[in-house]
Amino acid sequence: QLHLVESGGGLVQVGGSLRLSCAASGGAFASYSMGWFRQAPGKEREFVAAYSRSGARTYYGDFVKGRFIISRVNGANTVYLDMHSLKPEDTAVYYCAASVYVSTITTPSDFISWGQGTQVTVSS
Repeated sequence: QLHLVESGGGLVQVGGSLRLSCAASGGAFASYSMGWFRQAPGKEREFVAAYSRSGARTYYGDFVKGRFIISRVNGANTVYLDMHSLKPEDTAVYYCAASVYVSTITTPSDFISWGQGTQVTVSS
């Protein structure tokens, strides 16, 4: 299983942008689909975005509405989440995750490796 480490979280004002990174090690990164989830206090973990291992598809949570973009650089063993037009409701711990599936990668049970999370706080 991959070892995943997120970075790039922090405090940002409403309407601002952040880039989250997730560095992977310990496995063949290109053979995994990669995803981002988030969890706010008192709420369930929520799907944000995923990038299939085939590179053919990306998936986004309904709330994203074009504000976030997931990308990956296999040569760098890294997946990114570019977030724009941030809102206070985007405040959460953001987690990177790896899946062996090619598709239907939108629920936590589809993923086998998780990072420790990075805090994103959007202030109004």
